[in-house]
Amino acid sequence: MALPALLRGFALALLVPAAIAQPACRQPVYLTLDTGHMGVAPLIAEVLARQQVKVTFFAANEKTQEGDGSLGAHWAPWWKARAAEGHEFASHTWDHTYWRADLPGDPPRFRVRPSAGANAGRDATFTAADYCAEITRAARRLEEITGRKPLPLFRAPGGKSSAKLRAVARSCGYAHVAWAPAGFLGDELPSELASNQQLLAKALRDIRSGDILVAHLGIWSRKDPWAPAVLEPLIAGLKARGFCFATLRDHPDYREWVARVQ
Repeated sequence: MALPALLRGFALALLVPAAIAQPACRQPVYLTLDTGHMGVAPLIAEVLARQQVKVTFFAANEKTQEGDGSLGAHWAPWWKARAAEGHEFASHTWDHTYWRADLPGDPPRFRVRPSAGANAGRDATFTAADYCAEITRAARRLEEITGRKPLPLFRAPGGKSSAKLRAVARSCGYAHVAWAPAGFLGDELPSELASNQQLLAKALRDIRSGDILVAHLGIWSRKDPWAPAVLEPLIAGLKARGFCFATLRDHPDYREWVARVQ
């Protein structure tokens, strides 16, 4: 082959990836999924793969409908598969431990109540070191399962926290992630008060670019499960409105923190 033809071929090879590259995400929303009973986890994985959407999972070792906890051996292959698909992960505390109150005095102490594990449903007092260990235990388990380092982020169960708790978490390398008001997708609400169709309509009406959205991998108390009815229509509906999906690695509030800490 003559040299000019070779050069033309080389130039074309360089141009092809640019031509097929995905467009920039100009109206991003950030779907996050917290652990739960995991009953809808396989369905959620199928929807995300079909819709080619990447999310950020916040994981705790919660009680599940099947298996030995959401971060136990039974569900480990599921998490590993999600890592292979390019999703991101972060801690939701190990025992899904709720912050209840700041306790007086210094150094910082907190009243907490786990909803999973051996002490589920019982109040306890955590020092700063205890709370950092609680976040880190879930993060380390995620890394062990997936082979990928989780984001240096966490979500306090129920979103309940305090300025003092968040400062303690940052001191040990974790920034707290809440959600936008419109991003509360309502899968924790009683079906009798908020039907799936009502929740879908509200989300499609109110969500705006930049919002962090939150739902769960199964809610024990909801009679009419949210994910089978709402997740895929929500994703498709947001795409139709011009939105795209990104993980928290790319969120402007956390991008610099992730790059610096991780």
